Amino acid sequence: MIQAKVGFALLAFLLPLLLNASNFIKNDLLTPEASKIIEEIGDELSSKTGIYIYAYITNEAFPEKFNFVEYTKKFEKELSKPNIILIFAPNAIISKKLEYSGRVGLIASNQDIAKLYDSSTVKDFAIDVVASKDKNSKQDKYNIGVVQSYSELADEIASAKNVEMKETIPNDTRFIIGLLRYVIYFGSIIVLWIFILRPTIERIKNGNK
Repeated sequence: MIQAKVGFALLAFLLPLLLNASNFIKNDLLTPEASKIIEEIGDELSSKTGIYIYAYITNEAFPEKFNFVEYTKKFEKELSKPNIILIFAPNAIISKKLEYSGRVGLIASNQDIAKLYDSSTVKDFAIDVVASKDKNSKQDKYNIGVVQSYSELADEIASAKNVEMKETIPNDTRFIIGLLRYVIYFGSIIVLWIFILRPTIERIKNGNK
């Protein structure tokens, strides 16, 4: 009985330390390779700036208009501060009526930290990849999108603090990925024009003659 009590007491003491040792609060979706990149980026940022980025990567189907801020309060006491929580929930419902899903959230522990990054830009790095129409699997898109978003967030914070990061994805790599994505979009438009729009327009013109 005494040993059990000691065990529980030790677990209660170590649990916050174990949580703080990882840059993940939850990780349902990413591969070990992608997770390792995030751990390395997060460790470097926290060691150089004292700011922590925690990732909450989940396959939970949160309901429409779910409040992420209130939800994260249940585990914020176990997290080192100051921090930002990056939430990636591809199954979270945006509109049940329109069958839209997929949300990315950024929750800063205070307003001063929130001023160190552009929320829309960081979110777009994940959203654009996941929403792109290409041959990559969902798993690949989740890995690429989250890593890019996490890396961009770390870079923006580091830049605001005049710190140079070594573990983040180089800007030119992100630029190339973005460029390829737009090439895919452009190619899709060309295909749409050649095989669908132009023949339809020609049929309409011929029908009017």
